[in-house]
Amino acid sequence: MKLILTQEVTGLGAAGDVVEVKDGYGRNYLVPRGLALRWTRGGEKTVESIKKARSSRAVRDQDHAEQIKSKLEAQAVPVQVRAGTGGRLFGAVTTAEIAGALADVSGEAVDKRTIVVTQPIKSLGSHQVSIKLHDEVSATVDLNVIPA
Repeated sequence: MKLILTQEVTGLGAAGDVVEVKDGYGRNYLVPRGLALRWTRGGEKTVESIKKARSSRAVRDQDHAEQIKSKLEAQAVPVQVRAGTGGRLFGAVTTAEIAGALADVSGEAVDKRTIVVTQPIKSLGSHQVSIKLHDEVSATVDLNVIPA
C-alpha cells in the first residue's frame, strides 16, 4: 500500500514522504490515526503542501540549530508542574509543557513533536530529554521539574 505521511512516524519517515507499507499497517493503524493519507496521482499537491508546512515549522538551517542547541544546553530548564506531597506529580510532564519551558528559555519556538522523552517524567527533580532540532543537530537538555 502506498501512503503519504502527514506526520513524522518513527522508523518510517517524515511528513510529506511517500512510503510503501503493508496493507494492514496502513489500513488499520496509519490511516485511522491520521498519520497518513492514501496515495493518489493528485496527491502530489498534498505532498508539496505538507513539505512546505514542515519547512516553515522547522529550524531555518544547521547554524541556527546549533545556536539554539547552545542556549538550551547551557543551563537547566525549569518546568513548573502541579505536585503533591513527597514530590509526586499529578500525571506526567507532557511534551507540550516541556516545549513551553524551552521556548521561555531559548526565545525560539520548539515543536513538541521533536522532543523525545525516554521514560515518563512523574517526579520532581532533574531529568534529561533529547530534542531533534535539525536533521543533523540533536540537543540533550537537562530539565529541572519544580512544583508550581
